[in-house]
Amino acid sequence: MTQVGEGHGTAADEAGPVMTFGVPTVGEILAERYQLEEHVNNDSAGRQVWRGIDVILRRPVAVVLRHPGGDSATEMLQAAVDASRVIHPNLVGVYDAIDEAQRAYVVREWVDGEALRELVTQEGPLDPARATAIAHSIADALAAVHATGMVHGNVHPGTTLIGDDGRVVLADARADNSDSTESDVRSVGGILYYALTGHWPQTEIGRTSSLPDAMRDGNGTIANPRQIRAGVPAYLDDLTMDLLDKRVAAPEADALAAELARLDSAEEEYEDVGPLRFTQGTSAEPVRSTRKIVIGIGALAVIAVLGLIFGIRAISNSSSDKPTGTTQAGTNQQTGQNGTGDPANPGTGTPNEAPKKLALTADMVRIVDPPDGGRTDEGEAKYTVDDDNDTAWRTSGFNEAKFYNKPGMGLLINLGSPHSISDVRVEASSPGVAMTLCTGTTDPGNSSQGDDQIVKTYKQLSTGDADDSDDAVATPQQCGKGEVKKTTGTNTVIPVGESQKYQYLMVFITELPRDNDGKYRVEISKVEVWGN
Repeated sequence: MTQVGEGHGTAADEAGPVMTFGVPTVGEILAERYQLEEHVNNDSAGRQVWRGIDVILRRPVAVVLRHPGGDSATEMLQAAVDASRVIHPNLVGVYDAIDEAQRAYVVREWVDGEALRELVTQEGPLDPARATAIAHSIADALAAVHATGMVHGNVHPGTTLIGDDGRVVLADARADNSDSTESDVRSVGGILYYALTGHWPQTEIGRTSSLPDAMRDGNGTIANPRQIRAGVPAYLDDLTMDLLDKRVAAPEADALAAELARLDSAEEEYEDVGPLRFTQGTSAEPVRSTRKIVIGIGALAVIAVLGLIFGIRAISNSSSDKPTGTTQAGTNQQTGQNGTGDPANPGTGTPNEAPKKLALTADMVRIVDPPDGGRTDEGEAKYTVDDDNDTAWRTSGFNEAKFYNKPGMGLLINLGSPHSISDVRVEASSPGVAMTLCTGTTDPGNSSQGDDQIVKTYKQLSTGDADDSDDAVATPQQCGKGEVKKTTGTNTVIPVGESQKYQYLMVFITELPRDNDGKYRVEISKVEVWGN
């Protein structure tokens, strides 16, 4: 049990290391009351943390000492006095604060257990339900602190203690002028992110730490928890990212505690929880996610532009060509229902139709794995088309980014009949995946020979990560042999850029990103084909 080994530093901590002389000894009794039993560790401010005994009340205590006392210890002692005024089951109790000039010390409750930092380091990221319960306890504690007009200022995996009895407590309040109730609340988002991923979002929290930073793409944008690991519910992912996003208004601590209580009580049935219900003041309106609003506005703008483009095309076509057999309702009787071509053959639509997502089912996709074929993850192909972001095709872990005995791995898609394809959209667990889109004329079968044949005969349609048709391949090359770009984000659009129709498509991966365990792997949770 470290009893707080690391937290946020304060301005007073920047003076340098402390406890360089007058080191206490085992058995020494401070203030004629607190007997030192064991030196546990030094905290992030250089103070010594001891396990001791209150010889009067006969209860275990934690004693935090620093040298010297006096003016340099004022902030530590004042923070302890302030903390002692707040009594809450999720706050470590503070019993005493003493300044002896040469040294100063704070006596507080001893908690049998370990810090969240240790728990995640030893056991790995926590399951969503446990992460939610811990964040709920911390938000409850902050609500009590903020109700007194104070700020905690040190919400961190090293100050979040998990008792052996399951109790979660927040320790070591020490705010400075840069801290606020908002920064406390943002730090709860950090606690959630760390519990779910094992990474601490240092930039978003605004404090450096020895903990590993959040995973980011090439532009420094933080990765969502569900992009790092499977099984994180979308609702919890949204809540975590909104708390870390300064463009989104932070809720008050009590509103956050109420929201986490609602989610915590739902256990793992997150789909039944409903939308975020933060309330500010007396308003019942939820705090809107600026990030989601911006995305929504962008999507509407794209739709408007597409509508304008196709409207112009329609006007141009109607002015240059004679209408064929139109009724008063404007339906083209020769092209089928609503002008979309033969309804019995969805691949025969007109060239000017807006692309739509083609329906894919589990029997239309399979994993291609030369030279082996038929891997143990073969049954996971269906997870890429089940419209469930909590399921994914997870590749095996490899020792090399570019595999070690194969050109790559792919997801083969058989559309059943030829279709005009505009693009293929792939959602992966992390950026840095080198992937390309290939096509062929047949599927020779799920076998090592068949997979080998596919890779050798299929031709490359696109270089990979792109937002327009500039990356379409002018001279088709063997699948994976031409230029293949690495993705810069987790949601990738691979354009086709050609007018001909395709029945067989393959998303082919030639290089994998590195995972948390040092292996190279990726999870593909969604693949969509857009066209007519």
